[in-house]
Amino acid sequence: MEHRQFGRSGLTVPVLSLGTGTFGGTDAFFKTWGSTDVAQASRLIDICLESGVNFLDTADIYSSGDSEKILGEAIKGRRDRLLISTKATFRSGDDPNAVGSSRHHLIRSCEASLKRLGTDHIDVYFMHGFDALTPVEETLRALDDLTRSGKIGYIGASNFSGWQLMKALATSERYGLARYVVYQGYYSLIGRHYEWELMPLGLDQGVGLMVWSPLGWGRLTGKIRRGQPASSGRIASGGAEGGPTVSEEYLYSVVDALDAVAEETGKTVSQVALAWLLTRPTVCNIVIGARNEEQLRQNLGAVGWSLTPDQIARLDAASRENPVYPYWHQMGFDERNPKPTAW
Repeated sequence: MEHRQFGRSGLTVPVLSLGTGTFGGTDAFFKTWGSTDVAQASRLIDICLESGVNFLDTADIYSSGDSEKILGEAIKGRRDRLLISTKATFRSGDDPNAVGSSRHHLIRSCEASLKRLGTDHIDVYFMHGFDALTPVEETLRALDDLTRSGKIGYIGASNFSGWQLMKALATSERYGLARYVVYQGYYSLIGRHYEWELMPLGLDQGVGLMVWSPLGWGRLTGKIRRGQPASSGRIASGGAEGGPTVSEEYLYSVVDALDAVAEETGKTVSQVALAWLLTRPTVCNIVIGARNEEQLRQNLGAVGWSLTPDQIARLDAASRENPVYPYWHQMGFDERNPKPTAW
């Protein structure tokens, strides 16, 4: 298993991590993702460890905290072999203050996650979204205190826009507070908007990318092709709710290119899609999900081999989109404002 540096930190992580959004399935939204119980979760973690994947990702809102509880049960006796990340910010209760990134909410959310996970520390703690009503300094001071206490190892941001992340980084530098070392964001062959603003920021500021939904909300698993709508899996069960809209022709053009490369390499469509992400600047980890052992083993097969430059170029071309302003205008000034990837 390949390991990469985790942003501008001394931590190295495997390039794949296991996402636990499928653990629990105890509310209507997450039930469409999966309903993995403790025994099944333990087996998936066994397979991950056999393959060198020791990084597990969850969040306090996954199945209303049940994902963390199941993960906590499944890791008993082997916590010291694992890296655990979880998240806070989104609403976690009926109390008016049970939402956001205030000191009040974060301290309580962290303690609740620690209890559900059955551990005394969280290796990576993410702000799940940007809270514009709480001063950035308040959020970062609370995270800095949690870091200094040993309850958190590193902090990360998720789903921030570029200016929000940069404001937070500047605040950390100004006051000597804990700094976001990683960004967890959506990025896939059918969702490349990360490249326009956040990727250049990550390169400039040393912020690594931990990719979520690398298969485009289940659209790049090989189950969707021209004239063949999904008949099973997450999308067919309603699990694409909240995902980005993708035009059919754009999706099919990307899947056509993936099919061609898959045939050349002897790999699956999903393995090729994941391997493409591992060639992209700033990417240090990809969060893979799995409802069962078969899906997990298939996703683990995305490592240990490489795409050729020609195959990468063809996938780039098939998935290219016209950027919005000011990014399309900046494309004409590459002489002084080069882009990390070809949009």
